[in-house]
Amino acid sequence: MTVPQPANHARRRNLTIAAVAVLIVLVAAGGYGLWYLFLRPSGPAAVSSETLALPSAAASSPLPSGGLAGTWNVDTSIGSSADSTDSFVGYRVQEQLASIGANTAVGRTPKVSGTLTISGTQLTAATITADLTALASDDQRRDGQLVSHGIETATYPTATFKLTAPVDLGADPTDGHEVDVTATGELTLHGQTKTVQIALKARLSGSIIEVVGSLPIAFSDYGIQAPTSFAVLSVSDQGTMELQLFFTHA
Repeated sequence: MTVPQPANHARRRNLTIAAVAVLIVLVAAGGYGLWYLFLRPSGPAAVSSETLALPSAAASSPLPSGGLAGTWNVDTSIGSSADSTDSFVGYRVQEQLASIGANTAVGRTPKVSGTLTISGTQLTAATITADLTALASDDQRRDGQLVSHGIETATYPTATFKLTAPVDLGADPTDGHEVDVTATGELTLHGQTKTVQIALKARLSGSIIEVVGSLPIAFSDYGIQAPTSFAVLSVSDQGTMELQLFFTHA
């Protein structure tokens, strides 16, 4: 039996150590992507009537004596951003980690203002403005990119929706009753204005009107170039705008 020479044994050992070292470097290089995909907490759920969790104290106030008629304002004092029970406008978009997989990025701004006007059983006017400079997701690097890339919040700090056609609410809504409607209006985003139709769910809870809705957005329709400079990330060329709003009578 041939006994390996000590020098050959040492060389093999060094090669093994070198291979392990290279593997460690490769894992370290890809570690951010793996952590980003698998170890980060899940993002907020998409908006729906089930996501509304109105504080019971707020909902217990009675409806004004004049009923629903009149002007209603977005009330940002209701709820909390910590558990998504506040008013917000936001986005959902798919990100792709190179050679690893997909992730849904969710960003929201609680800085929303606006009014709606009800006459009889119709929504006759509505204007909603969102401050996009306050958009926040679970990654500050992503948020920082949007200042000068993508929706370019430094140049286009707000998004606005203005109703252009009355919305029939059906019978006079009762407390707790949910209504499905489609709101037609003009959405101004990234300096571009387009006519859109947003599917909404609305519900009267005591003295508060709750509204949730979402709208698919093709970035190219608004002259938006999807950011691609995140580490090991590419971004879909389309996403979803979503909103959750609480209104109180003016």
